[in-house]
Amino acid sequence: MSVYDSWLYHFLAGTLNDVAWLYVFLPGVFAGGLYFTIGTRAVQFRHFGYAMKHTAGRLFRPQRAGEGAVTPLQAVTTALAATVGTGNIVGTCQAIAMGGYGAVFWLWAAALLGMVIKYAEITLAVRFRQRNRQGEWVGGPMYYISRGLGNRGKFLAVAFCVLAVLSSFGSGNMAQANSIAGSVADAAAVFFPGFQGGRALKWTVGLVLTGLTGLVLFGGVRRIGAVTEKLIPFMSTLYILFTMSVILGNLSCLGEALRKIFVGALAPRAVLGAASGITLRQAVIWGLRRSAFSNEAGLGSASIAHAAAQCDGPVQQGLYGIFEVFMDTLVICTLTALAVIVSGVDIPFGFKAGSALLTAAFATVWGSRFSALFIALSLMLFAYSTILGWSLYGTRCVQYLWGVKAARPYQVLFLGFVLLGSVSSADFVWDIADTCNGLTAIPNLAALFALSPVVFRLTGRFFSPPGRQGRARVETAS
Repeated sequence: MSVYDSWLYHFLAGTLNDVAWLYVFLPGVFAGGLYFTIGTRAVQFRHFGYAMKHTAGRLFRPQRAGEGAVTPLQAVTTALAATVGTGNIVGTCQAIAMGGYGAVFWLWAAALLGMVIKYAEITLAVRFRQRNRQGEWVGGPMYYISRGLGNRGKFLAVAFCVLAVLSSFGSGNMAQANSIAGSVADAAAVFFPGFQGGRALKWTVGLVLTGLTGLVLFGGVRRIGAVTEKLIPFMSTLYILFTMSVILGNLSCLGEALRKIFVGALAPRAVLGAASGITLRQAVIWGLRRSAFSNEAGLGSASIAHAAAQCDGPVQQGLYGIFEVFMDTLVICTLTALAVIVSGVDIPFGFKAGSALLTAAFATVWGSRFSALFIALSLMLFAYSTILGWSLYGTRCVQYLWGVKAARPYQVLFLGFVLLGSVSSADFVWDIADTCNGLTAIPNLAALFALSPVVFRLTGRFFSPPGRQGRARVETAS
């Protein structure tokens, strides 16, 4: 009996997955997004310009970090490293293939609400952070749950850490390693038709990736930040430029692509036909799923990186959450989706498409060989950075549960999952990663609702008189 026929697989990837996503995460993100939008007076819209000016506008200015902290640039690039990954390439392709063109619309809707949710997560993480025994700033959902809710939150804090560790092995590790190995194997098949060494190549990629991850991982948060602050801007800029070139190369099809997205958002079969089997329910679910996988709003994970930042206060750092979701989903995922749709390539609706779909789209402008090489390189950089980011999240959760000494055994185990993910089945890896992501959001969303008055109070003080000169005085970083 294969793993796909076992009762455990059906429970994890089926029953438990449906409970986590359909009955908790999706309604929780919509309700939470609307609730925090109202409670913060639509901070992600009303103060979008201010957020961009004071986040993206300051990223490349000279920055210094105090003892036990990282610079704001290192914090945001570490968080972006964990979010800008395979979700932007493979995840977006899967959203279109499984949910139709309309899934892109729901991906956008989730991102607009996700901006304020991620803002709230980071604001709370900085407000309730603390120093560990090494003098480093540590924070995240487990800290704002336990410190913000007191004894009532101890169980939720532990539950979040356990589920986040599982997610670090699944979505933050195996899914990323699997995509890297798969893209390298796909590129090899393009350059060497009839290539039969795919399995051996994946093992080789897995071993190399494990070694590279270990070199950075054992250096701690500062080394991770030092790598991501160089890797993220370079790879994001390069990917954006080449993806835009594909869209411009098929510019005449852009209007029709947008029509398919908006019509398909409410009536997928009007675009795809009844034979596709894709319904409105699937468009909504896959759009929201892949939005969450891409930007992690609602999971709380990114706030762990931001809690280590040298910053002026909770709201100032929280604004980076708005920037991150905008850049990750509304820019990079949108460009990926449009490149696929305008290219006119055949989309295998109803199947979990991989990087081959985007490679085919790029090939309409750049040819098959260059496209295969570029997508493989992009996935390698994106996914590798995500692995680094999630290794930090998992380490912090393990330290919260069992102390600093537990970090090293976890990191060794984490490296083992890098290798395992490289050689595992893509469907198995993505199904388990989906379930882990959905479950991680449950304790985090519960805490966000409970601590929402803190977010509303801090936001109201920051964006009220006595003006910008007084903002630093009314905020405290704990």
